[in-house]
Amino acid sequence: MSVLLSRLTWTRPSVVICEPTTHRNQANKLEAEEGPEGFVKTVIVNKQSAELGFCRQKMKYVLVTGGVVSGLGKGVTASSIGVLLKACGLRVTSIKIDPYLNTDAGTMSPFEHGEVFVLDDGGEVDLDLGNYERFLDITLTRDNNITTGKIYQSVINKERKGDYIGKTVQVVPHITDAIQEWIEHVAMVPVDGQEGPADVCVIELGGTIGDIESMPYIEALGQFSYRVGPGNFCLIHVSLIPVLNVVGEQKTKPTQHSVRGLRGLGLTPNILACRSTKALDENVKEKLSQFCHVPAENIVTLYDVPNIWHIPLVLRDQKAHKAILKGLNLLGLAREPYLEEWTARTKICDMLHDPVRIAMVGKYTGLSDSYLSVLKALLHASVACRRKLVVDWVPAGDLEDITAKEAPDVHKAAWNLLKGADGVLVPGGFGDRGVQGKILAAKYARENKVPFLGICLGMQIAVIEFARSVLNLRDANSTEFNPATTSPCVIFMPEGSKTHMGGTMRLGSRRTYFKNSDCKSAKLYGSVSFVDERHRHRYEVNPDMILQLENAGLSFVGRDESGRRMEIVEIPAHPYFVGVQFHPEFKSRPGRPSALFLGLIAAACGHLETVLQNNGYPSMTISSNGISNGHSKVKFHQNGSTFKSSKGLVDGVYSNGNGVHW
Repeated sequence: MSVLLSRLTWTRPSVVICEPTTHRNQANKLEAEEGPEGFVKTVIVNKQSAELGFCRQKMKYVLVTGGVVSGLGKGVTASSIGVLLKACGLRVTSIKIDPYLNTDAGTMSPFEHGEVFVLDDGGEVDLDLGNYERFLDITLTRDNNITTGKIYQSVINKERKGDYIGKTVQVVPHITDAIQEWIEHVAMVPVDGQEGPADVCVIELGGTIGDIESMPYIEALGQFSYRVGPGNFCLIHVSLIPVLNVVGEQKTKPTQHSVRGLRGLGLTPNILACRSTKALDENVKEKLSQFCHVPAENIVTLYDVPNIWHIPLVLRDQKAHKAILKGLNLLGLAREPYLEEWTARTKICDMLHDPVRIAMVGKYTGLSDSYLSVLKALLHASVACRRKLVVDWVPAGDLEDITAKEAPDVHKAAWNLLKGADGVLVPGGFGDRGVQGKILAAKYARENKVPFLGICLGMQIAVIEFARSVLNLRDANSTEFNPATTSPCVIFMPEGSKTHMGGTMRLGSRRTYFKNSDCKSAKLYGSVSFVDERHRHRYEVNPDMILQLENAGLSFVGRDESGRRMEIVEIPAHPYFVGVQFHPEFKSRPGRPSALFLGLIAAACGHLETVLQNNGYPSMTISSNGISNGHSKVKFHQNGSTFKSSKGLVDGVYSNGNGVHW
């Protein structure tokens, strides 16, 4: 290529990204002006490099699908791919497609679909969007979660307005067009706090190939891949390679059938990500390559690992980023992935051995995904405090007197777990099942000076327990559980709806002001005057009872802008007894643990005073060589803001001390 100092190009799209092919950090000047017929004239002037710059205007798309069985870890895979691309210097956004007819995840039981993740804009979405936010350190919107309910609702609304000019509205082209338009629109929305769209959009298609509800999306994405053209679309298919105990051989037939079905529907995978207990044998790769029409170098193994922080490293070690970049025509334009800090955190997590035991007293303890973000936030804080997290699941109902009569052994085991814990956490929830057990857990923690954190309902039951035990208001309750209570400590919010469930709660990011800057919570957040945290609730502490409760020893240190809505409660005389109306777990990050979760773990380890003296920082820090002493270099969640990171730090995993959690 000849040496050029500038070049004039004409391009049609609205987004133009111009960078040099080498020496990315050298000074370059871009001048752009409107050309004829909507074209954009771009002039790349590279003052210090003899290399010709390039001009790229199209969004790149990576689609992640799943085959054979559900639960293979498509969300973790998609997130890890995003982090790997981010570590290569690219800006990444994410979209999750859920084929169910629900408009959003807000009305779905945690037993049915895991936790409901809440975004800043109040969107109630699939838990995989929580993975994306934690892995990529981005802030997504409700539109980043596409559901069949949303798509059909938008198409029907257009039909009612007459937008289709009397045409028969059909799945093809109207539904499939709506899906493609949604993807293109959302992909252009920046989610990392920077201006302009991202470079790559990672799309995860929920469900398994062959599911009838996924068919419109498969058709739409097939059309979409053709529309955006070669070099702008890369399909990664996550499939299972089982090993039969009788034979002991890795079986490829399920993946062969899955890929054949995918190709029959109009999509051809560029990369195979194979879930297996161990790395694939070379002969197995060759067989898959031959029958699935995928190059052997584009077949990677997602084998079992101690924790999911390893997954991006596993992908990097198998050169997955090179295969993706090659498929997107970015191979010579992105740097090698920078993952030093990430690698150090992974090693530290693996070598922790001093345990910290947290009793999780909840209603949905039979399914860990029901409290996924809480578990992640506990892990982030535990790693920051250099402790191995062990979560003891305590079904709230097992602590109650009725269980003592019906199943005394179960009752005794639950209380033994509670009494053996270093800290107690009562998460959010709905309904009256297990409420009495949660109240007993709060009472135990308060009376025995055990570190306690109550979230949403957990805060409300702590207030109820205090009113019953300290104020002797035996009938104290929430109107959610007893509408006729004579001492309503918790009441229905005036702006709420009792007739419609979906999207009628107090949702999304709201501001909390600290009434007392000397309280533990304010110090943990870095001695700030306010914080922005995400909410999801219909009931609140009764403002008419605040004075009575505070005179008895409760301190409502955080309130909303009106001063009447209680957000944070503490017991000053207790080592660590904190309740919050919001959900701090939703904004916790591996390198920035939630301040209040950090406080719980630090208190459970006996290190709270050190953390408070350091304004919410632990005394240990992560370095490329492992653990070092001194003031932490890792920033923690303060003032509800987002700290930018170019290193692509990835989330960890709750494993109760061992094993893998996909």
